[in-house]
Amino acid sequence: MKRAPHRLPRSFIGNDRAIAAVEFAIILPLMLFVFVGVAQVGQAIEISRKVTVTTRIVTDLVTQYSTVSCSTLNTVLAASAQVIAPYSSSNLSITVSEIDTVSSKATMVWTGTLSSSGTMTCSTPASNFTLPSALVQTSSTASYYIYGQVTYSYTPVLGYKIIGTIPISNQIYMSPRLTNSISYTGSS
Repeated sequence: MKRAPHRLPRSFIGNDRAIAAVEFAIILPLMLFVFVGVAQVGQAIEISRKVTVTTRIVTDLVTQYSTVSCSTLNTVLAASAQVIAPYSSSNLSITVSEIDTVSSKATMVWTGTLSSSGTMTCSTPASNFTLPSALVQTSSTASYYIYGQVTYSYTPVLGYKIIGTIPISNQIYMSPRLTNSISYTGSS
């Protein structure tokens, strides 16, 4: 039998046999988007936590030396790969420096940086450094801090074309433990 065209919509309106399938087809993309988004945010939070722990551990290890060399710093900073695991250490950049503060002036005494490419650079820049106001010393007696900074370049698995790489970083200041100042002995 041939139905009249004006009666066709009424037959669809009254038919509710495929409502669940249609609702599932409409909601599935949204639910997958939410699921993947929650997984990506969870991974970013976990990496952020690992970056914080890495910053603290690497800086704490350096504070336990009385003298350091570039090779010592390289060994300590390279140990960060074990802390950041299971995430790739190739996205990690670490800097540890000694800061000298005297009479409200802060100066970077030495610094060691392990780049994300695995290249270690050490220097004695003697450059000015801006400390947080809570750490600024007003006395004429020198105080030293070990400054550690870790940056991780997080690229989400999905959506990286839209939001790009997200830098996750943390920093900390600690006092040397064994001596007032940690001497830098050069590249050996």
